[in-house]
Amino acid sequence: MALTTTIGVTVDGIYTKTADLSTAADNLSKRYGAYLATGTGAGKADLRFADTRTLAASATEDIDLAGSLVDIYGATLTFAKVKAIVIAAAAGNTNNVVIGAGTNPWITALNSTGTITLRPGAFIMLGAGAADATTYAVTAGTGDILKITNSAGSTSVSYDIVIIGSSA
Repeated sequence: MALTTTIGVTVDGIYTKTADLSTAADNLSKRYGAYLATGTGAGKADLRFADTRTLAASATEDIDLAGSLVDIYGATLTFAKVKAIVIAAAAGNTNNVVIGAGTNPWITALNSTGTITLRPGAFIMLGAGAADATTYAVTAGTGDILKITNSAGSTSVSYDIVIIGSSA
């Protein structure tokens, strides 16, 4: 199977201020991103996982990046490196989605106790540049768990997750 991926974040905005006789405008258009060809080296990826997931009230799930995820074709995915990850909490959630910490945590993006809280409708993206050969390593058995937690006991939460990476 071949995988080509474009990852990126774009910020566009116009900041205006009206004066007595004119309106000043500051235009900002900035894009950060990378194109990843098929493969396992720098600027390449060969694995993709994408899913919408739901956690019951107060529930936690441990996403094993090295051997428990299955792609849309039924193949088991074993990430050695993560090139990009996007997690987006559903806007209709009442509770927050909390990312990180846990046992055998994937710590190359967060330290072992660090967490990120996504409020309803919030999202986060982490991407490695195309020239980055190191990227975000996954260590099977000791550093491969991405913990996702529903922050409260009142209702379930849903979130989308996309992981792009390589098998070597």
